[in-house]
Amino acid sequence: MLFFSLTLLGLLTSCGKAEKEVIKLTGNQADPNAPSSTWKEHWFEHNQLVKLVSYNSEVGVYYDDDVPKDITWPQRTMTAIWVYTKATYGAFGQDKDKRLSVILHFNKYGGGHPSTFFDASHDYRNMIDVGSNNPWIDSTGWNLDIVAHEVGHIVEGASKGTHNSPAMAIWHDSKWMEIYQYDVYKNLGWDKEAERWYNDKMNAVDNYPKAGTQWFKNWFYPIYRDHGGKNVLNGFFTLLSQQFPTRTISLGKEYTRDLNMGEFVHFWSGAAHANLKQLALDAFGTNDEKGQDWTVQFEQARKDFPNITY
Repeated sequence: MLFFSLTLLGLLTSCGKAEKEVIKLTGNQADPNAPSSTWKEHWFEHNQLVKLVSYNSEVGVYYDDDVPKDITWPQRTMTAIWVYTKATYGAFGQDKDKRLSVILHFNKYGGGHPSTFFDASHDYRNMIDVGSNNPWIDSTGWNLDIVAHEVGHIVEGASKGTHNSPAMAIWHDSKWMEIYQYDVYKNLGWDKEAERWYNDKMNAVDNYPKAGTQWFKNWFYPIYRDHGGKNVLNGFFTLLSQQFPTRTISLGKEYTRDLNMGEFVHFWSGAAHANLKQLALDAFGTNDEKGQDWTVQFEQARKDFPNITY
């Protein structure tokens, strides 16, 4: 589409060099489309009055008083990630909600969390809020990974106008992010970051649904490599929004329950246009985390969701 072709061309550069109309806050600049100049946190243990340091039509960046104001890479990097994410997975909210808000902290609130345009808890903004014990000088490694990770949660929790993540009970906090981030780094042309991430995740081992599971190596990467790259990732969320049980809420709809493992494999098979049962058996064994035979669930899922074909 036009927005993609005009905007993304300027962003497909090495990490930290992407450019867009970054607006620095100087003087008494009046812009009716600007995000709020301050934002008082009121969630979890967060209680800072954070301040807007830069923005454009896609991203507004807020720092607490301890983050050096001359650090500019988050604006450029998050703009590239957010534009690519929307081009791949669709819009998140109405036009007025399209901007991503990024809050960064120094020496407080270790780790990060996201929120979406569905959530009153964070004032109905698509946003990420991240704290670090380093002053955000570097635009690579953990600093890049944590902010990209949190945007991935926005995708799983709010794409296609549908709230909640029915797959999170299966892939937990980070397995979806492993393939989401690889795709982002790769398609933004951040080759060194993509290679670093790939090498790390090919060696990652988890204990769910069984000990020794390698989610990236044996499940997500083969699907991504062999069945359409970013299109298969987007296809999974499209099928969920079209076929999985939802209810209507004020800002769209939301899923009413979690997937079971057999349904998970069925929906991914639909996205891949291929029966992934054997791939799942090789990656996960026959039982889900509760010790139930997911292959029985899989056959039931094919009956319950017959419009998903492959």
